[in-house]
Amino acid sequence: MTGTLFSFGHGYSAQALSQLLKPQGWHIVGTTRDPAQSPTIRASGAEPLIWPGQTPDLDGVTHLLISTSPKKDGDPVLAALQDEIAARAAQFKWVGYLSTTAVYGDHQGEWVDESTPPTPTAERGRWRVKAEQQWQNIPGLPVHIFRLAGIYGPGRGPFSKLKRAGMRRIIKPGQVFSRIHVTDIAQVLAASMAAPNPSAIYNVCDDEPVPPQDVIAYAAELQGLPLPPAVPFDEADLTPMARSFYNENKRVRNDRIKDELGVRLLYPDYRSGLEALMTDV
Repeated sequence: MTGTLFSFGHGYSAQALSQLLKPQGWHIVGTTRDPAQSPTIRASGAEPLIWPGQTPDLDGVTHLLISTSPKKDGDPVLAALQDEIAARAAQFKWVGYLSTTAVYGDHQGEWVDESTPPTPTAERGRWRVKAEQQWQNIPGLPVHIFRLAGIYGPGRGPFSKLKRAGMRRIIKPGQVFSRIHVTDIAQVLAASMAAPNPSAIYNVCDDEPVPPQDVIAYAAELQGLPLPPAVPFDEADLTPMARSFYNENKRVRNDRIKDELGVRLLYPDYRSGLEALMTDV
């Protein structure tokens, strides 16, 4: 299967997808606000488009991917192009919206799945829910929602953090996070594109939600570095954004990407993912 993918907000996850698709013969256009990112987008196999600024050309586009961050009023792509996208709904074979597991809010460490009603506690989660609904409300548009856990991969993860002065392990008893390697995000998206199921929602995360300090400790062990000091959460000097992440505690199930899409995660836990990244350190 090949086609033309138009990717709004062609960042880290979208670039991993384009690296997977380009060798198969896909034509990919990816937008960025920053012209300095154009070489990186080209290196991923996509044609860069500065947007807002240049006009997106959706003629011949078969697939849409939306990675742009929502605003208070909703999704910025729809704010600019909703009428055109709605008019072209029948043109698209697949539309993917990259959301976040933050839409589930806090469940005190209990499991959630795609049937769990969104109850976001943080502003970023509420904005995501609104953007999801905006995309789902366009008649005839084959929208697929992907709720991503914490993303790591080459150039993004605990290894670079360990080298910074003052690195700590924040300890909050009972706290766990789910995460996902960027390569596995790409293979989930590609699997969905190959077997569209409009209106489907997928949690994209690995098999093992764990305390964040476990990930840092294992990364330090792999690098032969001293274990960063532990600091109780209540004593940690965190930014409001960082603190908001700790206010949500849940375990996210990923059965649907396996059962429906047939995905076999390359990195089903943080240990296998970090071990693979050692070649990039």
